[in-house]
Amino acid sequence: MFMIRIIFNAFSFLLIILLASCSSFVPLERADYHRSDSALVDYLRSEGVAVTDNNDIEFLNGGKEKFPRLFEDIRNAKHHIHLEYFNFRNDSLNKILISLLAEKAREGVEVRALFDAFGNMSNNRPLKKRHIEDIRSQGIEIVKFDPLTFPWVNYAFARDHRKIVVIDGKVGYTGGINVADYYVDGLEGIGKWRDMHARVEGESVAKLQDIFLAMWNEETGQSVGGEVYYPAIGKDVGSVDIAVVDRWPGKNPKQMRRIYANAINAAKDSIQLINPYFVPTPIIRKALKRAIANGVKVEIMISSKSDIPFTPEASYYVGNKLAKLGAEVYLYDGGFNHSKIMSIDGKFCTIGSTNLNSRSLFYDYEDNLFIFDEATTARMMEYYNADKRESYLLTREVWKKRSCWKKFCGWLANLLTPFI
Repeated sequence: MFMIRIIFNAFSFLLIILLASCSSFVPLERADYHRSDSALVDYLRSEGVAVTDNNDIEFLNGGKEKFPRLFEDIRNAKHHIHLEYFNFRNDSLNKILISLLAEKAREGVEVRALFDAFGNMSNNRPLKKRHIEDIRSQGIEIVKFDPLTFPWVNYAFARDHRKIVVIDGKVGYTGGINVADYYVDGLEGIGKWRDMHARVEGESVAKLQDIFLAMWNEETGQSVGGEVYYPAIGKDVGSVDIAVVDRWPGKNPKQMRRIYANAINAAKDSIQLINPYFVPTPIIRKALKRAIANGVKVEIMISSKSDIPFTPEASYYVGNKLAKLGAEVYLYDGGFNHSKIMSIDGKFCTIGSTNLNSRSLFYDYEDNLFIFDEATTARMMEYYNADKRESYLLTREVWKKRSCWKKFCGWLANLLTPFI
């Protein structure tokens, strides 16, 4: 009897320990691994994308905030200035930038600028051969990415759509803002040109430097690199975790769209996004539909106006389909909203050059910051909510008021989703 009691007590003790360990394990799993930010961080690492934890980030709300900040950093440059843009529009803002860069070149600072040939051709004030020669005469190395050559069939695909600046390997910029004065002054017929950019310091700058130098060296045949372009970073820059995601068509063509889809799939409570040419690819549409079906509050902001004809109708068409499923679709009416931002559960956010369309996710070179910090995400949402106050909901009544022709154009444009 005594032995039976000992065995029973021992069994009970082990059972209590087992139950206690199970009860402590489950909440830990739910609080950590199943959080949306932790889930995406795990996925990024599985894809070989580094998440650095020593960063500081500043959001720049439009051209009026970006360019004075950028010009200040350029004036303070000591060793090098690297710029990679879809286009440098030949206007008053570009002239100010070139003047500053020329001044730094005279001081002995290395200045390298890269722009996309198609991006240059597609704006209404392109840099022409004489402009480029004049810029080079001022000590600035400027290179056209993938020049357009006969039979010109190369112009449509794999364009460099990034907007990156790296200064002394210590300060980086990226986002949606090209070099053009309409980011400050607006555009006739459209009004205000809304956009956002980010300025970063810390470990993540090295990745932006990697992107620039890889593109530069491939296009020029040079071998620029070495420790001087990657200075030591102090340990107390900041506490923001950032992953720099790069889309290079020939190296990682599926990575950006998979990461975006995984970010959406990770959502537990809410998704807020702004995207200007919202004709999402199938993987993004499926992720959004799944989130809506799972009870996630999905808010999508698109523009009621656009700089490209036809795209608003396509965005309206997709937006209406998602609104019918339960998404809140907002139509920005304060001009053209060119921002490319997204927040998930208030836990993390992203900003960059990537549109949620086939051009960005299947063809072009792009980059995005994925930022894992609740305070930073809250700041982004302040800008989102400000834009929301200049928007109205795409309701059934609003959709019914659209003409049959516009509805038809939207339907037709969606047939072209793989190409636009």
